[in-house]
Amino acid sequence: MKTANPTDLGFSILEEGFSARDTVGQKINELSMTDDRDAFYICDLGDVVKKHVRWMKALPRVTPFYAVKCNDSRAVVETLASLGTGFDCASKVEIQLIQSLGVAPDRIIYANPCKQVSQIKYASAHGVQTMTFDSEVELMKVARCHDNAKLVLRIATDDSKAVCRLSVKFGAPLKACRGLLEKAKELGLDVIGVSFHVGSGCTDPGTFTQAIADSRCVFDMGEELGFSMDLLDIGGGFPGSDNAVLQFEEITTVINSALDKYFPADPALKIIAEPGRFYVASAYTLVVNIIAKKVIEDEESASDEEDEGTNDRTLMYYINDGVYGSFNCILFDHAHCLPTLHMKPKPDEVMYTCSIWGPTCDGLDRIVEQCSLPDLQVGDWLVFEDMGAYTVAAASNFNGFQTPDIHYVMSRPAWQFVQQVRSHGMPALAEESYPFELPACCGRESNLEIPTKPYHGPVV
Repeated sequence: MKTANPTDLGFSILEEGFSARDTVGQKINELSMTDDRDAFYICDLGDVVKKHVRWMKALPRVTPFYAVKCNDSRAVVETLASLGTGFDCASKVEIQLIQSLGVAPDRIIYANPCKQVSQIKYASAHGVQTMTFDSEVELMKVARCHDNAKLVLRIATDDSKAVCRLSVKFGAPLKACRGLLEKAKELGLDVIGVSFHVGSGCTDPGTFTQAIADSRCVFDMGEELGFSMDLLDIGGGFPGSDNAVLQFEEITTVINSALDKYFPADPALKIIAEPGRFYVASAYTLVVNIIAKKVIEDEESASDEEDEGTNDRTLMYYINDGVYGSFNCILFDHAHCLPTLHMKPKPDEVMYTCSIWGPTCDGLDRIVEQCSLPDLQVGDWLVFEDMGAYTVAAASNFNGFQTPDIHYVMSRPAWQFVQQVRSHGMPALAEESYPFELPACCGRESNLEIPTKPYHGPVV
């Protein structure tokens, strides 16, 4: 694993008393002095570190393999690599990115059940052995193209209560699993475990219980056929912000109970998961500028001059990012994005019904159909929080509009913690040695320093 410092990762150290929100304000002030008021992101890598601590506390038996597709920003994946996570890769390019960081092949799962032949060969040539499958055709491709594959059977789940359903595309039904395992045996392939995904944005933790129970059935099938099954992959579906329908700890409580029931603690068994949005959603704040405005008068209620100043009108705001850029999450991830104001409105300020639109020449480019905002002006700023998941990863430059720059920050205690983990491994939770507070729902009250030398390197 390569070492890194703030300069390598391209982030600024936040000193005591400063937060990522302060950086937002500082950047707004800088850009407001120019005409180039481009949209930008502030990414708090310290938030990613906190999420990892929260994961390790809530799911001590489950090793996270970060889903690279969610957000492949190099600073994010390198931070996670430093913390010792594994990685869920779906393509050759994602494997290349992760291996360029010095991550060992056994910390990668090629978790795409439908792979291009040339990319299977690439994985084989570069030591990536663990990969998923859900069909006979995939088994035959792997048998031809990979000498040492360690296969994981992806099973279908009931994802009807998820925001983004995946079992419509991937996963073998239980009734097909024995036949697939027999085919793998016939081809001389090694099946080492089972994977599933309950869907992105899971709203029913009970789906994990059923999927874990189904996995137990497939494990038993495999062992009957002579396979040594030692890997369970419980996929993703974990919320990335605390305003989600389900809290993270509500889901993990159910998962831990199901694991204890169907997969009692066994040193020979490895349990992994594929969280994506959990790690990055809340780390990113997107700041956009109002580039145009249109006032729509309500002709039926508009009367004389005495009515001026009332809210008998609607406002259309146009900003410099849209659904072809960062807000593609509205189309692809079923996201609902609502802005906040950089400056709090006055208590008596009149609020108007507003819509918010992106900068392209496409009528589809609507970000918010209806919200309540004051009478803002061209050049004013809007802030969108929780914008780290499935945003920058799928953004395009349609109509010539560039994706926003990303400015990375991390608190000094979080950076010291990363250094500590890199040098000595993850400290035991019982040590209460984490240098920052976690959300109250995690049940942590202490804020003790970790015993490590302060970082005196350059602050970029």
